[in-house]
Formats: sequence, structure tokens, C-alpha cells
Amino acid sequence: MMLAGKKVVVVGGSSGIGLATAELVKREGAEVVIASRNADRLNAVAANLGARAIAADVTSDESVENLFRACGPVDHVVVTAAQLRSGPFKTVAMEDVRATMEGKFWGAWRVARSAEIRPGGSLTLVSGFLSIRPRPNSAIVGAANGAIESLARSLALELAPVRVNAVSPGIIDTPIRAAMPEAARRDMLAKTAASLPVGRVGVGEDVARQILAFMTIGFATGSIVYIDGGALIS
Repeated sequence: MMLAGKKVVVVGGSSGIGLATAELVKREGAEVVIASRNADRLNAVAANLGARAIAADVTSDESVENLFRACGPVDHVVVTAAQLRSGPFKTVAMEDVRATMEGKFWGAWRVARSAEIRPGGSLTLVSGFLSIRPRPNSAIVGAANGAIESLARSLALELAPVRVNAVSPGIIDTPIRAAMPEAARRDMLAKTAASLPVGRVGVGEDVARQILAFMTIGFATGSIVYIDGGALIS
């Protein structure tokens, strides 16, 4: 098992890509800590997974500091937590765009500042392919993703010998899309799948496997990897 004896913290680990990552690293022998805002869901997931649960809100300096104070030194940290609010550039509420940056970018910033990662360990951030493949009504999400990728490169220098990387997913079928009406969700996913060279949308484990690679490949730092089914070339 590649992570036997290692402690891994997944911030945003109660659902979606974060949960898939927590499940994968647990199978690889890691001691896993999962953190998210929703304490009830977090505790249920942790009990099922055999992981430690610590409720934490990435929009709060104090909450993130308390999380890593409780964890102590760790080997690998993953940040998937994000609360995204978007809309047409001219009309989207400034409250919403600030909240998106607060949760996505500043959340990752807080985690990177507070985590005590052992030398040779890793920090993996999750951005998104809108950073380089923008779409209408998503300017703030693309901007936040681009900022995450820039931050990863900077931190790879500043936090060395801790390794820092980012994975940039394309369209992934995760619970974040559950707010859509089911028929619209299925239609969107089917159309997306048909447009991609791989012929399907992603699942959480696709991204989790890349995150595991970043943890275990000791020569990887300052890297941005796009896991998007070929969206950027199609």
C-alpha cells in the first residue's frame, strides 16, 4: 500500500472529489482525516469510511487554524472544498462573487498557511478547466481557478521541500450538480459526454487517482494537470 503510515487530510472530504480521494487514500493504507462544514454529513461519511472527522469552515481563519492544530503534523493535504456562485458578469451579485473567491481561493490560502506538512509531503489544490477554457456566466469561477493554479506554482517554491500541485478537472458527475433538475442534469451530462474524445464525463475517482499520483510521485511539484476527458482539445 503506497500510503501506509501516512496521515492525509482532505478538506472537503465529505462528498464528491474529496470523498473519492479519501476513499482511495484509505485503501492505500493512509490514516485519513476529512473536514467540511456540514458536521452531520461529515460524521456519517467518516464513520462509514473509518476516518477521523473534524468540522471546519474554510472561510474562517480560526476554523482552519483549529483544524490543523487538532491534526498536528501531516504528510499530505488535499483541498477540494468550494462554494461556487456565478452568473452573468454584469448582473451577478458582488456578494456572490466575493463568496466564491472566499471559499475557493482564500479557503485554499488558509489551508496552505495553517497546515503543518512534513518535509517531502504534499499539498494538492483543485482548480477547474474554466481557468483556460472560459464559458459565459462563469467569469468568477474561471478567475478563482486561475488564481488557484498560480498559487500552487508559487507555493511550490515557497513551501519547499513540501511539494505543491494542482489538478484541474473538467465536467465531473458529482453531487455538486444535484441542485439541477434531474432531467436537465442528465441532458447536460449526456451532451458533454458526446462532445468529449473519451465519450463520457468524469467521476470523482478519475480526479482522485491524479491526486494520489501527486502524493506519491516525489518529483512532482509546481505542476498543473488537466483531467477533463479531452475538453481542452475538442
